[in-house]
Amino acid sequence: MKTLFRGLLIAVVLILALGAVGWLALQRGDIPYDSLEAKYDSPASRYMDLGGGVRVHYRDEGRRDGPTLVLVHGYAASLHAWEPWVRSLSGDYRVITLDLPGHGLTRTGPGYAVGREGFGAVVDSVTRRLGAERFTLAGNSMGGGVAWQYAIDHPERVEGLVLVDAAGWPREGGGGGVLIFNILRHPWGRALLKNIDTQALVRQGLKSAYVDQSLVTPELVERYVELARAPGHRDTLLSLQSGPRRPASAQLLSSIKAPTLIMFGQKDTVIPASDGARFAAAIPGSTLILYPDVGHVPMEQIPDRSASDLKAWLKARVYPAEAAPKP
Repeated sequence: MKTLFRGLLIAVVLILALGAVGWLALQRGDIPYDSLEAKYDSPASRYMDLGGGVRVHYRDEGRRDGPTLVLVHGYAASLHAWEPWVRSLSGDYRVITLDLPGHGLTRTGPGYAVGREGFGAVVDSVTRRLGAERFTLAGNSMGGGVAWQYAIDHPERVEGLVLVDAAGWPREGGGGGVLIFNILRHPWGRALLKNIDTQALVRQGLKSAYVDQSLVTPELVERYVELARAPGHRDTLLSLQSGPRRPASAQLLSSIKAPTLIMFGQKDTVIPASDGARFAAAIPGSTLILYPDVGHVPMEQIPDRSASDLKAWLKARVYPAEAAPKP
């Protein structure tokens, strides 16, 4: 019996040791901002110091004398998610995209902390400094939550509101079938994932979000993984999973007066399409478009169709004269 117990003890110790070695082998350090900028910025990239160690990466593209669109990305994403729409919309509109703090190429100082509600202040500062006093604000996922809250807090600045698979409605759990979000719900999960190689989990999450597996290229996965390793980003991303949120409610959303377009993929596994119907029911006069066989990111999965729908809606509801096609 003692021999059996000793053998089991040795086996457990070996398993724990191998697990520790494997976990250590998966550790990944930060990637310097200079290296990330060299790889992921573009000729259109610009940087704006907002103080407090925040240096925002943004792009201001398109028709300078056209109506302004401001596009806000989702959790763990970056302004790159909007590139297909920028290509389609820049002929008729001025299009501003930006990386939120803790995302993309936007830098933050040591110990920087921001809640989801603080993102609205960043959008406000960037647009004011760029002289964009009134604009249509669009957001995807977490960025959609930023957008509808901004429309409530600054109604005088928002000419139109576009919610693309937007976050906001409270629910138990969250994350749907996306494994990495379900892990991040728990403190132990956040501690476990903070510094390890998350490439496999990110790939699974993107495949779930995009639905069309061919869109989840090695380059896409690498961009998500590497940008999350910018100094300070992992701390911000993890803190957003546990910080306070401003939940959507019918009473809160009923105060939105701006023309509103709601776009949702019916196969969204991150935020259910039924949330799109809830936004439409709560926001007076809003328009709802549901896309069959589309997931969490219509602007990337069906860029031409979703951009065409957006342009038609903008022309009909927000800019009937200004956005007329040029001869």
